[in-house]
Amino acid sequence: MTERKARAGEDMPTALHPGAEVKSAMAGFMNELKVFQAEVKQSLQHQEERLTMLNQKTMSYGRPALSAAADHDAPHQKAFDAYLRSGDDDGLRGLVLEGKALNTAVAAEGGYLVDPQTADTIRSLLVSTSSLRSVANVVQVDAVSFDVLIDRTEVGSGWATEAAAQTETATPAIERISIKLHELSAMPKASQRLLDDSAFDVEGWLAGKIATRFIRAEAAAFVNGDGVDKPRGILLPAKVANASWTWGSLGYVPTGAAADFSAANSADCIVNLVYALGADYRANGTFVMNSKTAGAVRKMKDADGRFMWSDGLQAGEPPRLMGYAVLICEDMPDVAANAYPIAFGDFASGYTIAERPDLRILRDPFSAKPHVLFYANKRVGGDITDFAAIKLLKVAVS
Repeated sequence: MTERKARAGEDMPTALHPGAEVKSAMAGFMNELKVFQAEVKQSLQHQEERLTMLNQKTMSYGRPALSAAADHDAPHQKAFDAYLRSGDDDGLRGLVLEGKALNTAVAAEGGYLVDPQTADTIRSLLVSTSSLRSVANVVQVDAVSFDVLIDRTEVGSGWATEAAAQTETATPAIERISIKLHELSAMPKASQRLLDDSAFDVEGWLAGKIATRFIRAEAAAFVNGDGVDKPRGILLPAKVANASWTWGSLGYVPTGAAADFSAANSADCIVNLVYALGADYRANGTFVMNSKTAGAVRKMKDADGRFMWSDGLQAGEPPRLMGYAVLICEDMPDVAANAYPIAFGDFASGYTIAERPDLRILRDPFSAKPHVLFYANKRVGGDITDFAAIKLLKVAVS
């Protein structure tokens, strides 16, 4: 009976303690991890040895890599590396310091292979575009002309007594000034291939050039326009001495010298010009002159030695002459005999600009194939609407 129990116990496996099972599993995991680490280290070692071999071949014995920027020190560097690594100084002794056969200096020896970089924009000349538009009366119209009604007469009046009969007084008269709109146009062209292959926006550049040219053209017409297919400028009407001024003409004040400002009292003519304008207009008065005239005027001093010209105190504020704003308009004439280099007045009342609301640019790829036409037009007009609001300075003795 005892022997049978012993044999039965030998056949049944003994159960392990839970802690022993975890210990056994952790031991197996650690053995597998050590094997994996060994394999990774061996693989990394092989890769490092291969990279080292490639670096040695590239730096010491291989040809220099081609590059867009030529390294002229590469032959000397290669020979010096060989001397440091192996003590071989044959490369240094036999090194010939000479230029390469292909270079960028001569077009036939490699210069054609260098692709120049083109600027992504076109730099344009800076041209002054100051215009009377900034001080004049500007209106937007949808018709072929703009009519301004002017009341330049007064209603008659008189003192009346209690018993006397009232007499009829004068009736004011209304005058009409018609400002015709004239067409300003341009039509440059560019090839379709240029528009497709250019490195920058050619269409945008052309549109900007057209708009800038239109601004300069109308600015010149506002000053010197003759009214023939263009606006009438402020210098077009007849000019008379301010003492004999009548409606339809512009009054002027002389400088006191034949071809320049008076040498004795050069600032007196500026004072006379300011007070030749009526008090109602003088409150909004503005001087208009070009840069050369401004350079001469800003040197003028009063009787106490103080400059009559003062620069603006804030950014964007115009300079001032005798306290009035100055507009630099390059289309005004220079100081010369019988010229009118300075205008002073209330231009918001004296000059009106009528225009269509916008500038139109039409892209036409069909009429001139394979070129593309850019037709641009603008309609604008201008004229003096109050002859009493503007006075001129004339370079003359009287």
